[in-house]
Amino acid sequence: MLILGISLSAQLKAGDLILINGPLGAGKTVLAQGIGKGLGIDDITSPTFVISRTHKAVIPMIHVDAYRLIDTENPNLYLDDLDLDTENSVTVVEWGGAESARLSEDRLEISIDRTNEIRQVEIKAIGARWDGFAL
Repeated sequence: MLILGISLSAQLKAGDLILINGPLGAGKTVLAQGIGKGLGIDDITSPTFVISRTHKAVIPMIHVDAYRLIDTENPNLYLDDLDLDTENSVTVVEWGGAESARLSEDRLEISIDRTNEIRQVEIKAIGARWDGFAL
């Protein structure tokens, strides 16, 4: 997952949105750490309890863990309250559902499946920004 994140980071620019979904322990945070490492950020930890962290770099990275917002009465409102600077940063959202998808029409939606012994990753490129995307 770390290597996948590093590879993915080479194609990222400010304004990009990446949504990562999968069960607990699937590797969402490790993938985010790889993205951060590729952007020159080494101190990525899970923002589960603070919900959002901004990491400064040439291209800043906003790392959001929306897990605690999922079952709230209005997750859209709570996400808006974070006042994320998504235009000037790469934004990575763990547990990013429909409320997070509305942050950008152009995004990568990454699903991690660990039902079997082998981790399977599906990357869905959405929007014109990602036309022709390949890893």
